[in-house]
Amino acid sequence: MSTPTTSPTTSRSIIDRLRFPVVTAYLWIMMTLFGAIVLETLMIYPNVFANPPESLALAMEFLSVTGPSDVFPPFGLACWILGGASLVLTIRIRGVRGWIALSLIALVAEGLASILFFWPRNDIMFTEGLAVHSAEYLIQVAHEFETWHWISRMTSNSIGAVSVFVGLLALHRARVLAGRTQ
Repeated sequence: MSTPTTSPTTSRSIIDRLRFPVVTAYLWIMMTLFGAIVLETLMIYPNVFANPPESLALAMEFLSVTGPSDVFPPFGLACWILGGASLVLTIRIRGVRGWIALSLIALVAEGLASILFFWPRNDIMFTEGLAVHSAEYLIQVAHEFETWHWISRMTSNSIGAVSVFVGLLALHRARVLAGRTQ
């Protein structure tokens, strides 16, 4: 009869050792994503949506080498993965799991809104453009995009970033109270 190579206490200590670095990595990438969203919203979007459809054409020219569609999907996926791992690692810690879950829910909601609402509008404005759509329609789509960006993306990312930050603080507090500050 063979004996198991790891005991429950060994696997528990591995989880304990992984928990704080994984949640910290989740916070780091979430704050990076949040900062990028804020920068895009306050610096890039006023230029992109200044005078559609002309400003959309200028934005396409400016963002021809790399753009938001090259950066945000991989960052979002990394946030989903680290958020999921953080939730799994903190699921048994009351006062932490709720904050991590709220952050992950906000992030997944934002991702789904992007896939279902924003990405099709990006195609309309930046791929199809005037070759397929009227100027009036592009103006309408640009207005919808910008309005819902503030409501959906900024709100979701704000909730996600603040929640994971509070979750990490709650995790640190739980570690201190448990005497595991190493």
